[in-house]
Amino acid sequence: MTDTHETSLNEQEDINTQKTDNFSQKIMNLPRAGFWMRFWAYIIDILIVGSISRLFIKPIFRLLDIPIDSSGIFSPFTVIDSIVFFGYFFIMTLLFAQTLGKMVMGVHVISLTRDKLDWKTLLFREWIGRYISAFFFLGYIVVAFNPRKQGFHDMFSDTAVLLDKER
Repeated sequence: MTDTHETSLNEQEDINTQKTDNFSQKIMNLPRAGFWMRFWAYIIDILIVGSISRLFIKPIFRLLDIPIDSSGIFSPFTVIDSIVFFGYFFIMTLLFAQTLGKMVMGVHVISLTRDKLDWKTLLFREWIGRYISAFFFLGYIVVAFNPRKQGFHDMFSDTAVLLDKER
């Protein structure tokens, strides 16, 4: 009985591997967004996040008489501003597979290993991967030279940014 059970498990693994290979082949042929498309999408997103900070966070801090210009990475304003920054990228990408900047530029994020982006992948991509890419800044520049047009945060999280089909 164990031989038939092992055989059926091996067959199931073969089917899963074949599905993954087919999925990977389809993704490899899709048009990827290059450095400049992603750069301008990011600039638009930074303007949006900065506007949210200026329109909502700063007035609330002033209303509550909490200092905005206190130094340090763990000042209340810096912590809240960082939460808004990462929250914007995480929530928008989780819900729509793109941020407002990506929508304007006609690009979106996909998973290279799954049919749909999950919250764990996005948490890693948008928080840890983006921090590493920003810290070394080369993590973003590498998109221009990588044949798969992936930044460090894409490579670490097995994601890619594709051009929308409509464009």
